[in-house]
Amino acid sequence: MIYDVIIIGAGPAGLSAAIYSARGGLKTAIFEKAIVGGQINVTEEVENYPGFEDSISGFELTAKMRAQAERFGAEFVEEEITAIGLDGLCKVIETPEGKHRAKSLIICTGAHPRRLNVPGEERLTGRGVSYCATCDGALYRDKAVAVIGGGDSAVEEALFLTRFVKKVYLIHRRDELRAQKIIQERAFKNPKIEFIWDTVVQEFHGDKRLEKLELVNRKTHEISMLEMEAAFVYVGILPNNELLESRIELDDAGFVYTNENMHTNVPGIYAAGDIRHTVLRQVVTATSDGAVAAWSAEKWIIENYDDFGAEGAHQ
Repeated sequence: MIYDVIIIGAGPAGLSAAIYSARGGLKTAIFEKAIVGGQINVTEEVENYPGFEDSISGFELTAKMRAQAERFGAEFVEEEITAIGLDGLCKVIETPEGKHRAKSLIICTGAHPRRLNVPGEERLTGRGVSYCATCDGALYRDKAVAVIGGGDSAVEEALFLTRFVKKVYLIHRRDELRAQKIIQERAFKNPKIEFIWDTVVQEFHGDKRLEKLELVNRKTHEISMLEMEAAFVYVGILPNNELLESRIELDDAGFVYTNENMHTNVPGIYAAGDIRHTVLRQVVTATSDGAVAAWSAEKWIIENYDDFGAEGAHQ
C-alpha cells in the first residue's frame, strides 16, 4: 500500500496537516512514537489559541485536533521511525515493524528547548517552569518571575514579560549578556528588570507548583533562595532532526529550510512547525504551517502522479 501523504510527528503542525490532508481525500498516515500532541501537552493553560474564550489545556486542545483528523479518516500509527529515504519519486520510511511508502512526506518532528538538567526541572515543567514566555507569560500578571539565560531570546522574552508582570529577575551565568547590544540597552533601561549575574539555578523547589529557585553564585559559591512562581528557561532550542534525510537542506542550527509553501529542497518533502527555519514557534503558527504543507503536498501529487484522482489511486 502506498499512502498519498505520510506525516512524521503528531504535534499541532502534524495534526493540522493530517486534518487538511485527510479532509482533502488523500490517504493519510501520521506517525508518532510518543504521545500525540507533543510539547504542548505539558502546558496547563493555552490562552492565545483562537476560538477558545476560556483557556484550554494543551492536552485537551491536541486531543480535539486528533479527533478531528480521525473523523476525516487520518490513520494514526504508533511506530518509531528509524530511517527515511527515497525510491524515485516515492518516499520510504522504516520502522521496526517494516517499511511504509508515500507519494509525499511532511516532516513535523518539532524541536525541544535545551534544559538546565537540574533537580525539580522536569517535575515542575508546566507547573511554573516554562520555556515559552509568549505562551505562559500572561498567566503571571502582576507577579514576579525569573528568566534564565543571557542571549537574544532570554533578554527579548524578559522585555516581553514586563508587559504583564511587576518584576523580572534575569539570571545569567556570566557577568555580561550575550544578546545584541540594542536589546541589552533596552533591558538595562527597563526598571522592571533586575539582573542577577554570575549565577546559575541548581534546583527548582516546589510541591505541586514552583515555589523557589535555589541559586549558586559561580564566583563566590554562595547559595541563596529566590521565591518565585514562574521561571522561564532560555538556554537554547534544539531541532529534532536526527532522522532527516541527508539531502534536506538545514540552517546552521539544524532547522529545515522551506519556501513559503513549506516545500524543502527535496521534491515532495515538506516541513512544518517548530522543525522549520522560522521566526516564531507557537501553536497557531504550527497549525498554519501544517495546513499549507498539506495543501502544497496535494498540489505536488496532482502534478507528479498521472494516476492521481483515478479510481484506486489511493490504494
